[in-house]
Amino acid sequence: MRLRAIAFAIAAIALGAGIYLLYEFVLKGKAPTNLTVDIGKTGERKAIPVPDVKFADVTTTAGIRFTHFSGATTSKLLPETMGSGVVVLDFDNDHRPDLLFVNSMAWPGQPKPEQPPTLVLYRNKGDGTFEDVTVAAGLDISLFGIGACVGDFNNDGYDDLFITCVGGHRLFQNQGGKKFVDVTAKAGVAGPGVVPKSATAEEFFRHALPIPFGTSATFVDYDGDGKLDLFVCHYCTWSPAIDLSIKSTLTGVGRTYQQPKDLEGNQCSLYRNRGDGTFEDVSESAGVRVFEAEGTDAGAKQRPVGKSLGVILYDADSDGWPDLFVANDSVRNFFFHNISDGQGGRKFEERGKESNVAYAQGIPRGAMGIDIGEYSPGKNALLIANFANEENTFLVQLDPKRPLSFSDACAAVGMQGESKGPLKFGTFFFDYDLDGRLDVLTANGHIDPDITKIQSNQTYKQPVQLFWNTGEVGRDFEPVPVSASDTDLFKPLVGRGSAYFDYDGDGDLDVSLTENGGPAVLLRNDQKTGHHWIRLNLEGDGVKSNRSAIGAEVTVAAGGRTFKRTITGARGYLSQSELTVTVGLGMTDAVDKVMVRWPGKNAGTQEWTKLKSDFQYRLKQGDSAAPVDRPR
Repeated sequence: MRLRAIAFAIAAIALGAGIYLLYEFVLKGKAPTNLTVDIGKTGERKAIPVPDVKFADVTTTAGIRFTHFSGATTSKLLPETMGSGVVVLDFDNDHRPDLLFVNSMAWPGQPKPEQPPTLVLYRNKGDGTFEDVTVAAGLDISLFGIGACVGDFNNDGYDDLFITCVGGHRLFQNQGGKKFVDVTAKAGVAGPGVVPKSATAEEFFRHALPIPFGTSATFVDYDGDGKLDLFVCHYCTWSPAIDLSIKSTLTGVGRTYQQPKDLEGNQCSLYRNRGDGTFEDVSESAGVRVFEAEGTDAGAKQRPVGKSLGVILYDADSDGWPDLFVANDSVRNFFFHNISDGQGGRKFEERGKESNVAYAQGIPRGAMGIDIGEYSPGKNALLIANFANEENTFLVQLDPKRPLSFSDACAAVGMQGESKGPLKFGTFFFDYDLDGRLDVLTANGHIDPDITKIQSNQTYKQPVQLFWNTGEVGRDFEPVPVSASDTDLFKPLVGRGSAYFDYDGDGDLDVSLTENGGPAVLLRNDQKTGHHWIRLNLEGDGVKSNRSAIGAEVTVAAGGRTFKRTITGARGYLSQSELTVTVGLGMTDAVDKVMVRWPGKNAGTQEWTKLKSDFQYRLKQGDSAAPVDRPR
């Protein structure tokens, strides 16, 4: 009798769910083209064989010696947990990707390391090794750095550099590929808040006024004028006194790091490039400040919503105007849709709730890194890396007729169970085996060294996760076991930033990871699949389109398949991968056509044919394609 009652209850729930879906998606006209309903785990599935691709740790042999300094103290201040970003740039224009690592510093009044931590820039020598050119490039500067992004903001043909910090952001202008000059004061992009001038630890810990707390940032030409603007994420409203005023202790552990839910939110910033070396803060007029009322009364206090950690550029409705998606920690995510301001300019409308981007399964998660990719032909997804014991969020555009509507398909694509455990930070789509399908990597690591004392199933250092794209609808991603790669890739670390790039010029994508309070890692991709590829380095004309071509949409047609990629700025968490586009072609050895939709309001499109596989090309706006001579 009891079993019959249970069965009846289950049937009633299923019927109710069916009626609800019928009402929402059919009677209300919201039916997506491919609806997948997650009914929970039904049993262990049989593993799908994945490619045997090795990643070799070549950090030492390549000359990378960077170790992150977190500034950690027994006071356990929240910024100490954030880690740092890594960005790929070509600062000297030799068509070899270089690496910039962001570093932090000791808090005021705290003991300083014998060698002051600074930003570190490594120049790619083209022989598989790097040389430290930090001092020569003028970047031997100590700051409490968090993230970074790269873009040619003055359209002179050289990559410029923006660093987000705790205590005032920094903009460095590239001087002809020789050195960088700090132009923050002139540009006006230091960020909102007060920078303490404390001389002692006691003064610093008593500092109560909010301090700028930047995380990820991206260059983006949001108004289509051919000049790169700057979008900056900020985390919580924070100061040492605010942090220390909130009790955060556990028996047997003592003080723990603050949870973001206990801190006030913050706002993102948008700076419009005036074209004269200065920027205008248009955050309010352009619609990127998000508030919510604390109550229902007319005079209810308006509180800032954002606790932003990641941002990705993506033109969701393919109207030629870049939109922005922001990953927020413990509060709803943002979708800034680019619209007309009615006066000949552009602004953003935040519509995360309406587009089903704000929440996963109706609740906020601890969102960290974020990326966008075409995971299946004609299907794009937003990937968001979340906190421990929360699976990845995998927001899919299911209906081309309703491009501003997303649905979480993490379970449907086969990523839910495996991705749930780790605390995930850096993340990106990339095609590591060059079969033409975008795979997924997340860099993982906890925030508290004592986490095992609190949760026995968690560790401070955690291995990365790699998901291979199977190409099978309904089981799109397969977790890659250690046996199919190597222990170098899966060596546990306190993972934070991550970036991909082809540093050795062999066509496949290598990986760099940062560790909070530990050494960076360079992993060389040693795949031997025999798959073909094409690499495309875009250069805008600096008038209609920005030189970096950030925001461009690339379409490659080869062997009856079509691949679409977007040139983004920031990608993942605090980091930026190379702007060069790599498209794996599998066993196809010919490229039929490459089409680029250039960024900018009147930039137009351009096509190239007769491009060869296994080559890197420079595609210059208004010009022909030119092969790039790089070591192979």
